[in-house]
Amino acid sequence: MVFRRAFAGLVAAFMVSGCAVAPEPAPAEDTAYIFSSFRGDGETGLHLAYSLDGLTWTALRGDASYMIPEVGGQLMRDPCIIKGPDGRYHMVWTTGWWENNIGIAHSSDLISWTDQTQLDVMAHEPGVMNSWAPEIFYDEETTEYVIFWSSSVPDRFPETDDRGDIRSTTGKSLNHRIYFVTTRDFEIFSETQLFYDGGFVSIDASLLKDGDHYIMFLKDETKRPEPEKNIRIAVADQAQGPYGPASAPFSPKGVWVEGPTAVTINGVHYVYFDAYMEHRMRAMRSGDLEHWEDISDQITFPEGIRHGSVLPVSRDVLDRLIAAQ
Repeated sequence: MVFRRAFAGLVAAFMVSGCAVAPEPAPAEDTAYIFSSFRGDGETGLHLAYSLDGLTWTALRGDASYMIPEVGGQLMRDPCIIKGPDGRYHMVWTTGWWENNIGIAHSSDLISWTDQTQLDVMAHEPGVMNSWAPEIFYDEETTEYVIFWSSSVPDRFPETDDRGDIRSTTGKSLNHRIYFVTTRDFEIFSETQLFYDGGFVSIDASLLKDGDHYIMFLKDETKRPEPEKNIRIAVADQAQGPYGPASAPFSPKGVWVEGPTAVTINGVHYVYFDAYMEHRMRAMRSGDLEHWEDISDQITFPEGIRHGSVLPVSRDVLDRLIAAQ
C-alpha cells in the first residue's frame, strides 16, 4: 500500500526543529517556543501560544483559531507542527474520534496554511476503530519524515484485549498500539507499520532526540483491572527503533494524564501533558531523564488548552506572529 499526495512546490529536506525535538543550539535570548493545541473537542481548529522560558505561555491572536478543520471527521485535535529548512512548516492532527485517517497541512509562516489533506493511514485495516494523536519527526539518518499515531485494531493484541476502555458502539476493548508511515516528499508514503508495542495499551507517543538516543514518551492507556493513565519512556538508538521496554511512570502518581510533548531548554528537558481530569496542563522537568521535578505550579497556559506540541522558533518568527495578530 502506497499513499500519494501532491503538494505544489514542496521540497522535502532535513528538519531544523520540530515536534518534541530539542532546539538547534542558539543563544537563549534568540529562541522562543510555540505551543500548538486545540480547544473543546477540536471543532475550532488550531490554536497557538508562545513562551520565552517554557513556563509562561501566552495565547496568540487572542486565542482565536489559525485554521478551521475541513477533512475527516472535521475536528482538529492533537496538532503537531515541525519545520523544514526550506522555511515550510508541516502539521498533522487527529481529524475525528473514529476515523481511519489523519490530517496534513503546510505553511510558510504559521499563519496561512495550504489546503488540508486527508491521509488514510489505516484504511487497509478492516474494523480499525481510530487514528489518534499523530506526530511527525524528521529522521536525519534515513532522511525521512516519520509520522506516527495510535490506533486500535480489534483482536490484534489478544493478550491485552481486556485491559483498555470498552466502547459501547462495538463492545470491544480498545487495544491501542503505535503505528507509523514514512515519507520524503509528502507525495509518496510508505506502508503503515507497527512502531511500538510495549506489551500494554498505549497512545500519544512523542519523540525527543537526546544526544545519540531517541526518547519516546507515551501514555500507558491501561484501564483494567487497575487504571494506569500515566506517562512512560522507551529508548532507541535510531529514530525508527526498535524501542526498548518502557520505564516506570514518571508523571504524578494518581493523576490521569495524556498528550505528552517534550522540549529541551538550556540543557533541561521539559515534558508537558494534559491532566484532563483536572482540566489543566501539567509539566515535569529533568536534567537526565531519570530524576524528575514536578513544575506544574510554575507554569501558566491559556484557559481551556488541550493536548498539543512544542516548536522551538527564532525570536524573528515570534515577532512576526505577534505583529500579525
